[in-house]
Amino acid sequence: MKRAISLLAVLFGLAIASAKAGTVVLTFEGLQNNETILNYYNGGMGGDGSGPGPNYGITFGSDSLAIISGANGGNGNFSGAPTMPTIAYFLSGPGDVMDVPAGFTTGFSFYYSAINAPGVVNVYSGLGGTGTLLASLDLPTTPSEPGTSGCPYGQFCPWVPIGVTFAGTAESVNFTGTANQIGFDNITLGSSTPGTATPEPATLTLLGTMLGLAGMMRRRKS
Repeated sequence: MKRAISLLAVLFGLAIASAKAGTVVLTFEGLQNNETILNYYNGGMGGDGSGPGPNYGITFGSDSLAIISGANGGNGNFSGAPTMPTIAYFLSGPGDVMDVPAGFTTGFSFYYSAINAPGVVNVYSGLGGTGTLLASLDLPTTPSEPGTSGCPYGQFCPWVPIGVTFAGTAESVNFTGTANQIGFDNITLGSSTPGTATPEPATLTLLGTMLGLAGMMRRRKS
């Protein structure tokens, strides 16, 4: 029994390491309406006390906010985001600045909606939008289709996926455009294709493995 428990512990550690090494998807669910994101994805709290969030080692600048759709009790003028009801946006300053001190490689992607003014997203090798510019994404304006299938509420809908690959290691991203005129969701690190609402597939693998081992232990005991 002790050996089985030790094996489960090892598998748990490997699964967590695998999840950290793979892609990470930030959906902003769990944050409150107009709450600053801050340390929520660093195992800490948002500005209004939401959390602790997942510990991905990621922080956001003070201008970066979460907002909930008006259809779900917030005041966001949107629907149809890939992970409802919460997205990221900004009201002032240089945009949503995301720092990843441990760095990430391979690619970067997300969904966005910008119906009135375009935006730009820049990926840098240093923290706080410093160092070498590794990739830049121009974000053209997107359609607005309120009342259509998939867009039951608000003007900001549908949401457009976009991504890029790059060489080197990135430590920060600046999501910018016109304040209060662009939103972001399912920000994905490590892939040029934005992910779904399940950011840690290794967790599912771990669960299946542990359930299988538990079954084996029960059979042996019988």
